[in-house]
Amino acid sequence: MKKDKPIKIILNLVLVAFAVVQLYPLVFLIFFSLKDNGEIYSGNVMGLPKRFLWSNYENALINANVGHYLLNSVFVTAVVIIVSGILACMVSYAIARMTVKVNGIVKTFFSLGLMIPLHAVLLPVFIMLRSLKMLDSYQAIIIPYIAFALPMSIFFLIGFFKTLPKELEESALLDGCDIYKTFFYIMLPLVKPALSTISIFTFLSTWNEMMFAITFINSEKYRTLTVGIMQMVGKYTTDWGTMGAGLVVATLPTVLIYLLLSNQVESGMVTGAVKG
Repeated sequence: MKKDKPIKIILNLVLVAFAVVQLYPLVFLIFFSLKDNGEIYSGNVMGLPKRFLWSNYENALINANVGHYLLNSVFVTAVVIIVSGILACMVSYAIARMTVKVNGIVKTFFSLGLMIPLHAVLLPVFIMLRSLKMLDSYQAIIIPYIAFALPMSIFFLIGFFKTLPKELEESALLDGCDIYKTFFYIMLPLVKPALSTISIFTFLSTWNEMMFAITFINSEKYRTLTVGIMQMVGKYTTDWGTMGAGLVVATLPTVLIYLLLSNQVESGMVTGAVKG
């Protein structure tokens, strides 16, 4: 037992050092957001601010319109997560639990979506949206985001649905449930860990996406947070403290959502691995 103590101490020190390395970029960003250009250019980039300029957040949220961009990103991301999650569950349930001849074709069709890079479809999607007169609107980015979220979500949920026992559906059928009640009241609650997992991935891909947002959106009314922060970089001068405050505003929702859903994500991943 005594021989194990030095090993545990060394291991704990390594883990603490690793945690500090992982957390310091976030701490650095917060410090950076509380400085002005003079302090940043004078060389105090990594250390504590000499004066905590909380006014940078006011400038970012109000003057730089980051608050409006934040609401746009929240709205777009929420719609994408909800719609893609519902559609993915329905398609996955049909493929995994129903005996239909085209199941294999449908699964292959959605699996091919995993191989298509986002940049390869930028021009075709732009032409389609322009033909449909949908450019510069919420749906101009919501629809492509949903389309790109579906393949991975469906691929993940199919394996999860296949692990559920068939007796659940048989019992529901004997109790008088049709296929819709069976899906919504029995099967859907059982895949909540998997839904949490794909919601995290969908959130990250949607929240941080910029290529579609900057190409399909022109007006400030529909601009998302990533594009809005990029627009804060001036041609000649940039208020780096205000921009840092905008980056903090953009980063914190990601951290908070992961902290809130991390247990369910780990549960979904472990359950899928064990049952699969």
